[in-house]
Amino acid sequence: MAEVSRVLIVDDHPLFREALHSAVNVACPGSEIREATSIADAVAMINATELAFDLVLLDLTIPGTEGFEGLLEVRARFPELPVVIVSSFEDTRIVQQALSYGAAGYVPKSSTKAEIASAITEVMAGAVHLPQCLGGARPALSGDACDDLLARLAALTPQQLRVLQMLRLGLLNKQIAHELDVCERTVKAHVSEILRKLGVYSRTQVVIETAKIDFEALSETLPPRFSP
Repeated sequence: MAEVSRVLIVDDHPLFREALHSAVNVACPGSEIREATSIADAVAMINATELAFDLVLLDLTIPGTEGFEGLLEVRARFPELPVVIVSSFEDTRIVQQALSYGAAGYVPKSSTKAEIASAITEVMAGAVHLPQCLGGARPALSGDACDDLLARLAALTPQQLRVLQMLRLGLLNKQIAHELDVCERTVKAHVSEILRKLGVYSRTQVVIETAKIDFEALSETLPPRFSP
C-alpha cells in the first residue's frame, strides 16, 4: 500500500472533509492530512515549501470559483502535484474535461470509502484513476488538435517561445525579465502576444493548453529558429 507524507483536502463541506480523512487513512495510514476551504488557502499551503504535499483531493464546487477554475489554478501553479477531483458531478463530459485539464483522477462523491481509498492508492502509484461512469480510456489530445496547437506554436517568435517555456515553469513577469535581461514591460508585451497567438485569455490557460501535449516532443518538430 502506497504511503503519503502529506495530503491536502480542499472542500468547503466539513462532513465530506471528514469522509475524505477516513478514506486517506485507509489508503495511506499515517499520512499527514491538511485541509483548505478555498483555493487561495490551498495555494498558500502548497506554497509553504516545508509542507511538500504529495496529493491534493479537490472539490470542483469551491466557493469563489466557477467551473474548473480551481483545478486550472492548482495545475498551472503546481504542475507536478497530482490532483484528484472528488465531486458530486458524474456527467461524463465533466469527467473528461477534468482529465483533459490534467487531473490525475476523478472520484464521484457517491463513491464508497473503499472506492475513494482505491483511487488514492492508484494515483499515488502513478496511475490515472478513471471512474466507472467514464467507461473508457483517458481522453487524449487528437491528432488534429496536436496539429492545430503546433501551428499556433509555430506563430511564436523565438523570444516568445522562451517566455512561454518560463510561463510553463510558473515564473512571474519580474523573474522572466531577469532571466532574459529585458524590462518587465517587454515581458508583458510578449505575454500578451502569446495569449493572442495561442487563442487563450490567461496565463493559466496557456499553461493548461500546452500541458495537454508532450511539449518537448513538439519542440523537436519546430523550425531551428525556435532553439534557445
